[in-house]
Amino acid sequence: MTELLSRLSKHLVLAIPATMLLGFCFGLAAPSDWLKSLIVPLTFLMVYPMMVTLRLGKVLEGGDGKAQLLAQALNFGVIPFVALALGHLFFAGEAGYAVGLLLAALLPTSGMTISWTGLAGGNLGAAVKMTVVGLILGSLATPFYLQWLMGARIDVDLGAVFAQIAFVVLLPMLAGYVTQRRLVARHGQKRFQSEWAPRFPPFSTLGVLGIVFVAMALKAGQLLERPAELLHLVLPLLALYAINYLISSLVARLLLPRGDAIALVYGTVMRNLSIALALAMNAFGGAGSDAALVITLAYVVQVQSAAWFVRLTDRLFGRREATA
Repeated sequence: MTELLSRLSKHLVLAIPATMLLGFCFGLAAPSDWLKSLIVPLTFLMVYPMMVTLRLGKVLEGGDGKAQLLAQALNFGVIPFVALALGHLFFAGEAGYAVGLLLAALLPTSGMTISWTGLAGGNLGAAVKMTVVGLILGSLATPFYLQWLMGARIDVDLGAVFAQIAFVVLLPMLAGYVTQRRLVARHGQKRFQSEWAPRFPPFSTLGVLGIVFVAMALKAGQLLERPAELLHLVLPLLALYAINYLISSLVARLLLPRGDAIALVYGTVMRNLSIALALAMNAFGGAGSDAALVITLAYVVQVQSAAWFVRLTDRLFGRREATA
């Protein structure tokens, strides 16, 4: 089971479209409203495993302050407003889709940030810190950004959003931290990192695929009636990621050394779509399924674009120095 999930984790660019297709077919062939009851357990399954491996202590380490400040300035001062503008441009009368685009831009960094930074030869320590800081700041800021930027287009219940943040971020974070401390106390830090930590993320993939399946099943009828809908949703997502890569790469190349530059790009372009998807499905009622569909498609764009960008890092930031 774990081996199968690990393979799926490494091939999300194929697994997610396949799951979308399965969900679409299921939604057309059978009643799907009952799937809403699976959202809460799938949400916890999606987020908790990521939290077990989260290294909160990294926040206290120094040495890359400039990269950290630039990353959060882009994450909360630039990218959400790009998404807001694209939402107004592409989804003028479709608030649910606009919320999905904004949610995808409001929650920065994920495990992908660390993985892709490592593959590209960037500063892994900086990437880990960006992931932790981005998760905490994004959780605190998201309700206020939604109220501020979307309050005129959709009913944003701050209390409900905060409650969902507590459920999909804080509760799993606490449970994950307790699990991590107990495993470290029992097996030691080295054994935890080498043997236990790799076992958890694949189960997060199972939660992601489950939520993607549910989101597509719930929207199957609408998509059948409007077959061009997916193209309508993909275009603003492509624009959001293209602009994000462009801005982040330019800032990184001008202001940071190679390792920190790569961490900055992946620390600002990779979004925590798992948490965004959980919020969309749990906090926005009828508009939530529209928002979830946008975020589901963002997975495909994000994974594929990250793989392509690895090939450009040497050209943009220079080759990594050879080690003796």
